[in-house]
Amino acid sequence: MELSEFLKRLNNGEYIAGGSEMHLFMHNVSQSAIKICSEINSGYHTPEEIRQLMSELTGREIDEGFGLFPPFFSDCGKNIHIGKKVFINSGCKLQDWGGIFIGDGVLIGHNVVLATIDHDLRPQSRRGMYPKSVKIGRNVWIGSNSTILPGVTVGDNAVIGAGSVVTRDVPENMVVAGNPAKVIKSIFEGNV
Repeated sequence: MELSEFLKRLNNGEYIAGGSEMHLFMHNVSQSAIKICSEINSGYHTPEEIRQLMSELTGREIDEGFGLFPPFFSDCGKNIHIGKKVFINSGCKLQDWGGIFIGDGVLIGHNVVLATIDHDLRPQSRRGMYPKSVKIGRNVWIGSNSTILPGVTVGDNAVIGAGSVVTRDVPENMVVAGNPAKVIKSIFEGNV
């Protein structure tokens, strides 16, 4: 199987049966991501070196305005799509099998998890997985220790409060917080 075919199948939401050819291919792709993330996390790197390593991880050129404070973790890497002027703070984990799309100007706080895989609920099939993308709009701010679950879209300019668990789509220009995250207010209300 070629990587492009594999990613196409993931992006179409194709079920991955535990122990299948796709599942084994997935584990092989992970080895490259583990190696590159280990390099990112192995000591000081200049911003230029970080961008080069992230370009290698994603297979795409990363914008000069990109910033990352390690450590950083990804289990695929090839299905991360990063816009311009994105900043990712330390300790973030991007499980990008289902596709992670990060818009321009996004700020991601410490220890954020973006998850794109759900396991099968049936115990006999629990190793099976369902990929669903996470889409983060432009100028979104994701607070520290937040988790965004598979299939969620976060609208432009939204703010995710620290420690939130985002289980459903977030409208643009809204502040959400909590577990599960709920709309708190519009960013245009009060002294925001």
